Amino acid sequence: MRLSEFIINDIKPLNSKSKISDLQQLFNQLTYSHIPIQDDNKIYLGSFSENDAHCFESDKTVNDYKNAIENFFVRDSTMWLDVLEAFAINSTNIMPVLNDQNLYLGYYELKEVISLFSESPFFSEPGGILVIEKGINDYSFSEISQIVESNNGKLLGAFMSKMKPDLVQITLKIGNTGLNEIIQTFRRYSYSIISGHEEDSYLESLKERSDYLNKYLNI
Repeated sequence: MRLSEFIINDIKPLNSKSKISDLQQLFNQLTYSHIPIQDDNKIYLGSFSENDAHCFESDKTVNDYKNAIENFFVRDSTMWLDVLEAFAINSTNIMPVLNDQNLYLGYYELKEVISLFSESPFFSEPGGILVIEKGINDYSFSEISQIVESNNGKLLGAFMSKMKPDLVQITLKIGNTGLNEIIQTFRRYSYSIISGHEEDSYLESLKERSDYLNKYLNI
């Protein structure tokens, strides 16, 4: 299914000559963080945030505060994961959509895009979540896939969930098998296991031995 099928057109962009009071009134009626703005030629100029709208003088025009207009958008051909990234980067719940001729087509709503993400196999298929960590120059997705598949696992999805100057954390969704053997193999390949998991018998075994040793020493 094409993401462009989810373009919404129930809000028309305000004109740059519109009063700030018009923006304020619109924001009071809606739950969106931004409203698209266009000029007299219906060229998309950017989006005005709710926070700014309520801070500015109501009798002024949008054009009087044109420096506050945020120029973010996506194309109707942009992949959904890039659209989701654009939402995050711009801290918005509405994303204007333009075609290749820069004409405004409508907008995406954040919750609609997230609903598509939640329907992907990463979330919908049964499996276990594993977070691993390794040096930023030492890991490879091909090695990660090999480790999972060599233990009869099925990699349903993977993404870099955290980056440090010298380390990277990768979140995996793994199906078709228990995680214990996969966890042990990752350790042999010098990956650190960040997420705790009930199937990690190695950690459980260490904990049991440590508890036993402590009891013995306290006798």
